[in-house]
Amino acid sequence: MKLYGLRIFVSDIEKAREFYAETLGLPLRWEMPELGAFGAKLDNAELIIEQAHNEEDQEYIGRFLGASLQVDDIVDTYERLCEKGVAFTSPPEKQVWGGVLAHFHDPFGNVLTLLGEPR
Repeated sequence: MKLYGLRIFVSDIEKAREFYAETLGLPLRWEMPELGAFGAKLDNAELIIEQAHNEEDQEYIGRFLGASLQVDDIVDTYERLCEKGVAFTSPPEKQVWGGVLAHFHDPFGNVLTLLGEPR
């Protein structure tokens, strides 16, 4: 068993494509009118961005996703994304288990996590 993808619901698919491709730098692997999958840098898993269409889907926008994107240099990535206007909840913080985390919001309020090694 392996992770295939993680669906992230958004209210504006074009704005989401711009954020995930241009701001985060994740390559677009495939797309359809209301879907897009990003992730060549995510091994074989994909972040699947899906536009919400009904009231039930709207409930999934703006939540903590529990999705961690591992980066080689978390401080450099954090600083670079801050310069691009990405909203972080706090700077990278070392965790009791040894890793370093920094949570950030996409334009729709969904919360993702950067994961890195301590310097």
